[in-house]
Amino acid sequence: MRLYGTKAPNIAHEITASLLSSGDIEAEAPKEVEADVLSVLNQYVSQEKDVSDRTRELLERTGRGPGEFNRVRNQVAESSGIKVGDEALDYLLDQVVAIFHHSANVDEIYVEDVELRRKMRPIFKKYMAADADLDGEVRAQLKHVTEGTRTWDIEYARVMEQIKRKRGLA
Repeated sequence: MRLYGTKAPNIAHEITASLLSSGDIEAEAPKEVEADVLSVLNQYVSQEKDVSDRTRELLERTGRGPGEFNRVRNQVAESSGIKVGDEALDYLLDQVVAIFHHSANVDEIYVEDVELRRKMRPIFKKYMAADADLDGEVRAQLKHVTEGTRTWDIEYARVMEQIKRKRGLA
C-alpha cells in the first residue's frame, strides 16, 4: 500500500469529518484538526520519497539491480524511523492518533486509541489501495514483456507514469 500526496487532503478531510460526526473526538476548529492530520500525511509522503531516493542512490552506488529495491528500501526506511510497504498503514494510523493526543486543536478524545485506528483504517485503505489497482493495470498492459528484464523495468515505469497521470496521482 502506498500513500499518494494528491490523496492526502481527501484522507485528512474524511478522517476528521468521520471522527467528529461520530463523536469520537471533539474540536472547536475542525479545519485545524484536518490541517494537523494533513501535516502528518504530507510529512510521511516527503519521508517516503526521501527513502526511495536514497534507496535508488544506494543501489546505483553499489551496483545492485532493481530486483533488490524493496528489500533495501525497507532497510533504509527502518534506519530513518518510518515504515513503508505493508507496514505503512499501521505506522500512519499510529502517527495520526499521536497527533490527536498532542494537538491543541483536538479538545477531547472520547474513545480508546484502538477504536480510533479501527475507524480510520477503512478510509486509509480506500485511498491507499489504488497502488494495487495500478500495479494490476500496468501488468495487464505488459503481458508481452518478460518480467525481471531491463525492458520490463523501463516499460513498467513508463506505463505506471501514464496511468498515474491519467488518474491524477502523479
